Amino acid sequence: MACGGYTCSKNSLCALNILYVMVSLLLIGIAAWGKWFGLISSFQVVGGVIGVGIFLFLVALIGLIGALKHHQVLLFFYMIILFMVFVVQLSVSCACLAINKEQQDLLLEVGWNNSESTQRDVEKTLNCCGFSSVNLNRSCEAACFLSGSCAACKAKIEEHTEEVLHFVGGIGLFFSFTEILGVWLTHRYRNQKDPRANPSAFL
Repeated sequence: MACGGYTCSKNSLCALNILYVMVSLLLIGIAAWGKWFGLISSFQVVGGVIGVGIFLFLVALIGLIGALKHHQVLLFFYMIILFMVFVVQLSVSCACLAINKEQQDLLLEVGWNNSESTQRDVEKTLNCCGFSSVNLNRSCEAACFLSGSCAACKAKIEEHTEEVLHFVGGIGLFFSFTEILGVWLTHRYRNQKDPRANPSAFL
């Protein structure tokens, strides 16, 4: 059967949703691994990543079941949810790619001040203390703290921020186009008749 027909649309949609299932399991696995080995102590960060992974898994599951059964209602809701995810993800990806240095610094400072567990993770990983200045009157997880040779974390974080934002923005942009492809495939597939079904049956 030519690509663009019923079977091709069904197989393409199934393959796309299997990819989403794998990505969601990868997200959940990485977050759980980071928490288990003590790389991430912030429950909010781990919970957020696992929450995104579970949401993606459920959406992919709806799409996969809808594709396998050619279920009109499931495919409709899948298409709507996927389109909303596409809009949000495209917006966030463009914001990540377009953000300037002043906005980066403001976001970093807000993020730093909002979570003490994130501060500890950053200090331990980058071997630094404090955000813009080192405060010797407070505890610090960095190995350099005992020797008194610690530098502030702001400069070290800024070294990685731009490339991380560009990486996240690029990955998000790539996946947003797979989502709009999924919306198009779902719309096409919903309006195709199963060649093995009764020709007089309602589509």
